[in-house]
Amino acid sequence: MKIQTVGVVGAGVMGRGVAQALAQTGHQVILVDLSDAILANAKTEIKANIRVYNLFAKEKLALGANEILSNITFSTDYGRLAEADFVVENATEKWEIKQPIYQQLDAICAKAVILAVNTSAIPITRIAGLTKRPTQVLGMHFMNPVPLKPMVEVIRAYHTSAETLAQANELLRQMGKEGIVVNDSSGFVTNRVMMLTVNEAIFLLQEQVAQAADIDRLFEQCFGHKMGPLATADLIGLDTVLLSIEVLYENFKESKYRPCPLLQKMVDAGLYGRKSGQGFFSYTK
Repeated sequence: MKIQTVGVVGAGVMGRGVAQALAQTGHQVILVDLSDAILANAKTEIKANIRVYNLFAKEKLALGANEILSNITFSTDYGRLAEADFVVENATEKWEIKQPIYQQLDAICAKAVILAVNTSAIPITRIAGLTKRPTQVLGMHFMNPVPLKPMVEVIRAYHTSAETLAQANELLRQMGKEGIVVNDSSGFVTNRVMMLTVNEAIFLLQEQVAQAADIDRLFEQCFGHKMGPLATADLIGLDTVLLSIEVLYENFKESKYRPCPLLQKMVDAGLYGRKSGQGFFSYTK
């Protein structure tokens, strides 16, 4: 059965990417965030990103930009999520922010609705424990930019049912994506490896072993990576990278996850990467 209406919580980089990917495959989307200003910015960014998608995707979109945007309802009212058949949450990687969201979702959403956590590192079982529907909570770790990435990391929490996994994978199929199911562990597979790589690359830069461009070129030319670890960090957002590494450090209590001081310094300075115009590389026009 086709999932028709999907609630998307959070209109940041990941949330608007998920909303766009759903809307352009014919789903009705309810995109919820805290303010009209955030939502207006999300609408502008989604419109721009639709043009980018058509430039880089192998297949052009069947729907036009206005038709895609018409599939998205932008709202500050969490109560609208009562209309959703499925919900994907994309809030900031902070427990104190996610915790009240799930308490709201559990109260508002219909009992049969699945709650999917789009997180980089927070254990899904911990989030499921906030709800009265732990069998219907799972992780769906989308990659950025969401509309262009064909693969999604699907995380099975302790109580996640087989039916929940099947419905989540069916939604991904409807979006033209494939899910790979992994078991719950902070950082899962992708970010447990990637964040260590990014963090170590930042240590190399801090220790002046090599310049940023050369570090990335080595990964691109020697290993065939499309993007080096520092450019990847800029794309993710250095603030998000720092939060993810801090979550890994908190959960594993191992020194290898200690955030590089240079990363902390750059975040303190507001150098977040692409979204701020400056990170390890410059993105100003």
